[in-house]
Amino acid sequence: MVLYLILIVLMVFIVVYFRLYLFVFPGNRLVILMYHQVEKESHEDLTVSLHNLEQQFSYLSQKYTSYFFSELHLTSKKNIIITFDDGYKNNFEFLPPLLKKYNLKATIFIPTGFIEKGYKNYPMMTFDEIRNLDKNHFEIALHSHSHENLKNVSVDFLEKDLKKNMEILDAENIEYSRVLAYPYGKYPQKEIEKSAFFSILKKIGIEFAVRIGNKVNYYPTQHPYELCRIDIKGKDSLIKFKLKLIFGRLKLF
Repeated sequence: MVLYLILIVLMVFIVVYFRLYLFVFPGNRLVILMYHQVEKESHEDLTVSLHNLEQQFSYLSQKYTSYFFSELHLTSKKNIIITFDDGYKNNFEFLPPLLKKYNLKATIFIPTGFIEKGYKNYPMMTFDEIRNLDKNHFEIALHSHSHENLKNVSVDFLEKDLKKNMEILDAENIEYSRVLAYPYGKYPQKEIEKSAFFSILKKIGIEFAVRIGNKVNYYPTQHPYELCRIDIKGKDSLIKFKLKLIFGRLKLF
């Protein structure tokens, strides 16, 4: 009897922890994937090999319908949003033909400071390249201007930095959705600071914001500034990728 109760508790925990109950309500299941770089070969977590990415896109094209954030009101039973952070040049080189081939859509979160000044030694897209991405397959969104960790910044800094992010994109005549990806996935966690932080996002017209979290989302959501993304690593096998689409995080602790 005790063992039976333990198994029931464990099963309930797994269902809740991994949000498996959303399989009962597939229309409310929203998966958001997070990528960064794409290269022919991958040697680090934040870079997916071209071979792996094509395998993943091929699978997604058969099982899911991809959307932009601006189309969330249109979502169906198997919903997915594909996102890339930072605006790397390799996104411009490799993504257009793959997205077209598999009839998928992707959102690229742009930190305008990286585009203006560069980031480490990585080649970045230019504003002209961003502006000319095919709007049938690409949506541009916000990743702040300075790419600072927003967890401990003042609300004054936050407002000025995000406004600068938008003002530069406006000046460059680049259409974008008012969706923010938190740099490093960080934002205030204490309720008072979080409330003030979210008030600024609402004030400047941010509709959604994404963290990492590695969970499948319930949508429509009562927490539009805390949508979770699933982090796709460079060395993820196709089997592990498929499991992430179901469970999000693959570790209990």
